[in-house]
Amino acid sequence: MAFKVVVSQKENTYQIETEETKQFNGLIIGDEFDGDIIDLPGYKLKITGGSDKNGFTMKSDVTGTRRVKSLLTCGVGYNPKQKGVKRRKTVRGNTIAEDIVQINTVVVKEGSKPLADLLSTDEEEE
Repeated sequence: MAFKVVVSQKENTYQIETEETKQFNGLIIGDEFDGDIIDLPGYKLKITGGSDKNGFTMKSDVTGTRRVKSLLTCGVGYNPKQKGVKRRKTVRGNTIAEDIVQINTVVVKEGSKPLADLLSTDEEEE
């Protein structure tokens, strides 16, 4: 199964598929890591979220790697149609484990080359 790292830099977003999953295990939302892991030399990336193999989103205030049914009013995992509506939704903890298939990151420190040059941007997402 391919592991996806979504890298956002200002208005541009790039998706990188990699097989190196063990180096990400144990990282928490908010942690920073070197871009050398995913072939982005000189870049420093910060984890902002992600999702597991069943599509449940990671939430930063749930500790660990577990899944939790939480009562949500808004925010990650639930966008209510009306004000004041609450709903019980399943969310994933903030720690990356083997069940996570996608992580979202933002660029904290740029390298010497632009991302567009490092990545062959056939598919560019907004």
